[in-house]
Amino acid sequence: MKILTYLLFSFVFLLGCGGGNSNTTSPESVDYGNAEILEVEASATKEFSKPSNPSEAIQRKLIKRGDISFETNDLSKTRNHIEQTLQKFNGYVSEDNQYKSLNNITNNLTVRIPSQNFDAFLNELSTEVDKFDHKNVSVNDVTEQFLDIEARLGVKKALEQRYNQLLQKAKSVKEILEIEKELASVRSDIESMEGRLQYLQNQVSYSTLSIRYYKVELTKSSSKGFWRRLGNAFFNGIDNIKWFFIGLVNIWPFILLLVGGIYLLRKRIKRKK
Repeated sequence: MKILTYLLFSFVFLLGCGGGNSNTTSPESVDYGNAEILEVEASATKEFSKPSNPSEAIQRKLIKRGDISFETNDLSKTRNHIEQTLQKFNGYVSEDNQYKSLNNITNNLTVRIPSQNFDAFLNELSTEVDKFDHKNVSVNDVTEQFLDIEARLGVKKALEQRYNQLLQKAKSVKEILEIEKELASVRSDIESMEGRLQYLQNQVSYSTLSIRYYKVELTKSSSKGFWRRLGNAFFNGIDNIKWFFIGLVNIWPFILLLVGGIYLLRKRIKRKK
C-alpha cells in the first residue's frame, strides 16, 4: 500500500512538472507589447521620483543676467578696464558691437562671467562709472526644471536599457524592426534632454552681462548738420506755402460757391430784419 501511494505521488509530481514546462515562454514567443514597457517605465519613474533625503540640502540652480548702460569720457580707457576686470574674474567677451550716430559713439558688449564671480565683477566694474543710465540684474531659479529633466532622463535611459535587452531576445525581423523603432525614439528623447541639461548647466555656471557704454561728441560736423537742417526747414516752409496756393487754385469752384452762399445768406438775413 505504501509503495502504491509513493508511485502515485511520484506520477502526479512528474505530471505537474511536465505541465509547468509546457507553459514556459520561449524567446520566440516573447511578448513585445506595451504592457511590459509600461511596467518598466512605471518602475523607473517610481525609482527616479523618490523624495530626496530632507537632510540633504538641494543645490539651487540659479541663472543670473544683468544689463547696464553708462556714459564715459574715454572709450579706450573704459574698454581696457572691462577687459582687465574680465581677465581677473575669468570671464570672456561673447559679443562685441560698435556703432556711430550723429553725435556719439556706442559700444555694446555681452560678457560671460563665472556665476560665483558675477557680483564681484559688477562691483569692480562700477568703480570706474560715475553714473549708470540703468542697471538691472535678474536671477532665475531653474532648480525644479533641472531636477524634472534629470528624472525624466533617468526614466528614458532605463527604457533604453530594457529595449536593448528585448532586442537581444528578438528572433523575427518584424520584432527587431519594432523594437529598433521604439529604441530610436527613446534615444532621440535622451539626446534632446541631455542637450537641454547641458544648456541649463552652461547658463547656471556662467552669468551673462550686457554692457552698453557711449561717448557724446559735439563736433563741427554736427554743428554744420544743425544749421543745414535749419536751412532745409526754412526752404521747406516756402515750398509748403507754394503748394498751399496751388491747392487753393485747384479748388477755386468750391471756394466761389462758398463765397456766393455766404453772400446770399447775409442778404436774406438783412431782408428779414
